[in-house]
Amino acid sequence: MGKVKKKQGRGRAAEPVAEQVVGGLAELVPDRDRPRGFTLLIDGAPQSHVDLDDPSYLDFAYQRRLGHIADLAAPPGKPLQVLHLGGGAFTLARYVAATRPRSTQQVVEIDAPLVQFVRRELPLDSGWRIRVRGCDAREGLAKVPDGWADLIIADVFSGARTPAHLTSAEFAAEVRRALRPGGFYAANLADGPPLAYVKSQIATVGTVFPELCLTADPAVLRGRRFGNAVLLASDHALPVAELTRRAASDPHQGRVEHGRALADFTGGAAPVTDASARPSPEPPPSVFE
Repeated sequence: MGKVKKKQGRGRAAEPVAEQVVGGLAELVPDRDRPRGFTLLIDGAPQSHVDLDDPSYLDFAYQRRLGHIADLAAPPGKPLQVLHLGGGAFTLARYVAATRPRSTQQVVEIDAPLVQFVRRELPLDSGWRIRVRGCDAREGLAKVPDGWADLIIADVFSGARTPAHLTSAEFAAEVRRALRPGGFYAANLADGPPLAYVKSQIATVGTVFPELCLTADPAVLRGRRFGNAVLLASDHALPVAELTRRAASDPHQGRVEHGRALADFTGGAAPVTDASARPSPEPPPSVFE
């Protein structure tokens, strides 16, 4: 797995670094506005952004939504036990470590060469309690003790699609098993018109969790373009009002659907099981142009 480009020389601006990993060509592209900021791309598809100088900075809109959820999962500063399904550049794990010191986190990432690449080029702080498991997300989830996690974040893509076995009611039941009572499950969903996948995921997760809300860019919710939506679920009441306020004040403003509005949005979509599950839809080429 050879490097394509070498990183910066001393005193010079950073240059892109690339390496072949299991999922494709991984690239770290410098952020021109942040001296130690980088965007991770896999085969040209943006995956995440990291600022080594400020791990609490979240650049991507969907990661900001996930950051809000992490902020609201417990009182400010209280350590969390967090399970991340999907590693990427460990952006959310870095965020939790920076905003909630002494948190204990597990990251499950199947692409071992990607993990090695990110850890070498964007090192994790040695004082952070972050353990990385190299296995399939569902396999890693099965190893988590009952009720261990305060927060589980699912952000898993093979290429640009979420694998089918991570979209079923059986998978959602495993998530609930691993969550403590009152814990949060947050899933990054990518979809476009007519939003059939997002709607089926709301219906599917709703067979396991009684409380749900969805946050996304209004244009995505209206089915005008392909994009990310974050589904939040719990067995306890959700902080919908505060999440709504935070989403509305984001640089890329978001909207939150909940209750009757969410049910109307879902429109009677059917839940999926392991037997009927399919991967999330392929993004149109225009998304990456």
